[in-house]
Amino acid sequence: MDLAGLLVFATALFIAAASPGPGIAAIVARVLGRGTQGAAAFSAGLAVGDVVWLTFAIVGLAALAQTFHGVFLVVKWAGAAYLLYIAYRLWTAPAAPQEVEVDRKAEHPAKLFLAGLAVTMGNPKVMVFYLALLPTLLDLTRITVLGYAELVAATLTVLGVVFAAYIGLAARARRLFTSPRAIRILNRTTGTVMAGAAAAIASR
Repeated sequence: MDLAGLLVFATALFIAAASPGPGIAAIVARVLGRGTQGAAAFSAGLAVGDVVWLTFAIVGLAALAQTFHGVFLVVKWAGAAYLLYIAYRLWTAPAAPQEVEVDRKAEHPAKLFLAGLAVTMGNPKVMVFYLALLPTLLDLTRITVLGYAELVAATLTVLGVVFAAYIGLAARARRLFTSPRAIRILNRTTGTVMAGAAAAIASR
């Protein structure tokens, strides 16, 4: 791909990714409520989901996505259900930091990765960007294998920067909460945000 086209894509993706949505809400709420452990695996799932939608758009699978609407509907509800589960766990978590620490260690990276993937696959904001907006930014019929690799690299780089920034900000904010009362408020606030992200996914 020419540099100008790649920059247009990266800029548009950065704006879309940095704007708050279900994926960002899930990352921030997770880090605020449970710390940074597991955030990388969850974010990797979100990013790979973007690559999947990018691939669909490039190889012309938008029609296939419509044909197998039921499959994507199941994925969407699975992502929403997981976010609701996390919201419940945050809302009912004890106020003691030590107990929260133990709780988050029990999560397997593969489970977190799949959860992040499910959130992105069911996120209407991501679907619209790749299946509707991307064709207006790039001539998808002229993208070569090398061009596809460049787009994937740009996607992972941009999302890595955005997700890392949100994780860092959320982790810093989390350290400000040290008392049991503050932790309880934080858990319930982030649980509510997580439930809101689930509702945003399920309602579209």
